[in-house]
Amino acid sequence: MTVPRGSRTPHRPVAAADAWRPRRPEATVLYRTVAGHLADFLAAAEPADGRPGLPGFVRREFRAYLECGILARGFLRVRCGACREDVLVAFSCKGRGICPSCGGRRMADAAAHLVDRVLPPVAVRQWVLTLPFRLRFVLAFDRELCRAVRAVFLDTLLGALRRRARAQGVADGRGGAVVVVQRFGGALNLNVHFHALVLDGVYEPSGPGGRPRFHTARRLRRWELEDVLQAARARILGLLRRRGKLEPEPDAEPPGLLDELAASSITGREAMRRGAQPGPPPPREPRAFCVEQEGFSLHAGVSVPGGARQREALERLCRYVTRPALATERLHERPDGRLEYELRHPWSDGTTAVVLPPRALLSRLATLVPPPRAHLLTYHGVLAPASALRAAIVPAGPARRSRCRGGPAAAAPRAGRHPWAELLRRVFGLDVLRCPTCGGRRRIVAAITRGPVIRAILESLGLPADPPVVASARGPPELSWDAPAE
Repeated sequence: MTVPRGSRTPHRPVAAADAWRPRRPEATVLYRTVAGHLADFLAAAEPADGRPGLPGFVRREFRAYLECGILARGFLRVRCGACREDVLVAFSCKGRGICPSCGGRRMADAAAHLVDRVLPPVAVRQWVLTLPFRLRFVLAFDRELCRAVRAVFLDTLLGALRRRARAQGVADGRGGAVVVVQRFGGALNLNVHFHALVLDGVYEPSGPGGRPRFHTARRLRRWELEDVLQAARARILGLLRRRGKLEPEPDAEPPGLLDELAASSITGREAMRRGAQPGPPPPREPRAFCVEQEGFSLHAGVSVPGGARQREALERLCRYVTRPALATERLHERPDGRLEYELRHPWSDGTTAVVLPPRALLSRLATLVPPPRAHLLTYHGVLAPASALRAAIVPAGPARRSRCRGGPAAAAPRAGRHPWAELLRRVFGLDVLRCPTCGGRRRIVAAITRGPVIRAILESLGLPADPPVVASARGPPELSWDAPAE
C-alpha cells in the first residue's frame, strides 16, 4: 500500500471502531434510482413542439447530487495531530432540493443559527399557513409572487399580535418572526406553504432601563385564529387578483414541462397509495388550534415556552421547519422496480405509503428544487436585519476560543455557517475531531481536487477510483411521458 507523502500511516476511510462513518450515497435507493434513470428523464425533458424543457437549475441540481459524497470527485484529508492517522471526507454538492445529506446539514446549521443568534429566550409559537392547490401551483416557481404572499401573511399575523397586545395595555407593541417556505408535503408532493416561528408576544421599545421589554401574549383563542386566517385569505386573494394570477391570461405562453410536472405532483395523480381504504375518507375531527376556510388552513398548535431550559426544544422545532424534503430511510425499492415512500403519519383514508415508478419520483424531485435566488428563510418585525430593536433583542451567540494560544474567548460571529464537526456534535453527540485510536485531535490538512492525485490515493487504499456508473438514455419507447403509474 502506498503511503502518501507527509503521512506516517496510510489513509483510510474510517476505522471499524469509529462512532462516525462517512456516508456512502451510492449505496442508497435514491442514488441508484437517480443514476439509473436520470439520462432517460433528461432526454424526455428536452424542448419539443414549442414546449420549454426542464430548466437548467433543475438539471444542475440532479447532476450535482450524483457527485455529492463520492470520493472519486475529491475529498478532504483530516489528520490526527498525535498518531498522524488520516480520514478521507468527500465533498458535498450543497444542493437545496434533492440531496438529503446537504439538506440535513442545512437544517442543522439553520436551526443552530436561529437558536444561538436570532430567537431571543421568550415564548415562540409556530404558525403554518397552507394554501389551496391552485395557489400552490401559482407560487411554485414565481419567487417574487411568493415573496409578496409571504409578506402579506406576516403583516396580517404581526398586526393581529399588536391588536392583542393593545387589548392587554401595550400601546406600542412590536412582534417578530422567522418564516420558512416549505415546498414539499409528506409524500414528496409539491406543496408550497409557510412555517412562521413567531415570538408569542410583543416587545415594548421603551422598557426598564431603556431596553425593550417583552410582553407575553395571552392564551390564543380559536376565534382569533379564525380572524387571522380570514384576513390573510382575503388579502392574499386580493393581491393575486390585482396581479392577474387567479384567471388564466389569454396571451400567456404555453405551459412548460416543469409546469406540467408541478400540476401532476400537486394533485398526486401519478402515484398509487398503499393502505388506502375504499370509499370516502372519514371526516376529520376539528382541532382546537387549526382552522380551515375554502382550501386555506392555519395551524398554531405548537409553541415553546421561553427560558434557557427550553432552548433544546426550540432547536428541535427549528430543525423540523427547516428539514429536507426526503428521508432516505423511508424510501424503499419494491421487487417490481417501483419505489415506495413511507409517510411519517398515516393519512385520514389509511394511506401509509405512496408507490411511484422511478421516473415519477424524479419528476416529483424536480418540482421541489427552488428557483435561483428564492429565499426560503426570512426575518420579519423586530428580528429583521433593519430593525432598530434587533441588536438589543437577539442573543449574543456562544463564545468561541481565540485563535491565539491562551487568548481570551471572543463573541461568536453573527454570520457564517457552523463548522461541519460542530453540527455533528450538536445533533448526534459525536466528536468527530477526536481520534478513536489515540484520543488526539484531528484537523483538516489538505483538500484533494486534482484527478491524478485523487486516483493515486484511492487506488493505494483499494478504494474505487472511478465514480459510480450513470446509465445512458435508452431508446424512444422509454421516453414517453404518458406512461401509466402502474
